Amino acid sequence: MRQDDRTHEFELLAVPHLEVVHNLAAWLTGNVADAEDVVQEVYLRAFRYFGRYEGGNVRVWLLTIVRNSFITWAKGNHSGRLVLHGDMLIRLIAASGDTVWGSVPGDPEALLIQRTDNEALRRLMQRLPAEYRQVLMLREVEDLAYKDIAEIIRVPIGTVMSRLSRARLALRKLWLQEGQAEGRFAAPVSSANLRR
Repeated sequence: MRQDDRTHEFELLAVPHLEVVHNLAAWLTGNVADAEDVVQEVYLRAFRYFGRYEGGNVRVWLLTIVRNSFITWAKGNHSGRLVLHGDMLIRLIAASGDTVWGSVPGDPEALLIQRTDNEALRRLMQRLPAEYRQVLMLREVEDLAYKDIAEIIRVPIGTVMSRLSRARLALRKLWLQEGQAEGRFAAPVSSANLRR
C-alpha cells in the first residue's frame, strides 16, 4: 500500500474517533493537558502500527491503545496517579443534551439539584478503585459491549462483568452513605443514571 493511501485510510478510520479517545484519556489522566499528551501518543502509535491493524472495530482498537498509552504515561510521569477528570462526566452529558438522571429539567431549582447530583456522582466515582472507574466509563459512558471492554482492558468477559457489578454496588453504597451522612434522601444510583 502506498504511503498516501495508507494515510488516507488511517484518517478515514481513526480520526472520527478522536473525541472518544480524548474522553477516555481525560478520565484516566485527570486533566485536559495530560489527556492531549496521551491522545497524541495514541495517534502516533496507531499510525505507526496501522499496517498491523487486521480490521475489526477501530474504536476498540484505539481505546486499547489509549489504555496502554496511559499506563506508559502514568509510569513515566505520574506514578500511581489515576483519577477522573473533574467535570468530564458533566461535560460529556452536557454535550449530548441529556442529564445523568433523565430528560433535561426546565426550572432553575431542578437544574441546581441536577448539577449537585452530577458533582456528587463525579466525586464518588473518584473514590472508586481505578479498575472500577475504567469499566464504568467504558460501559456506562461510552456504551461499549462487554466483549469490547474485555478486549480493551485485556481481561476475560466474566472479569469485566464482575468488575462492573462490583463498581455499581460500590458506587451505590458510597451514594447512600453520603446521603445518610448529609441527612438527605439519597436515591440509589443505577446503571441508567450513568448513561449519557
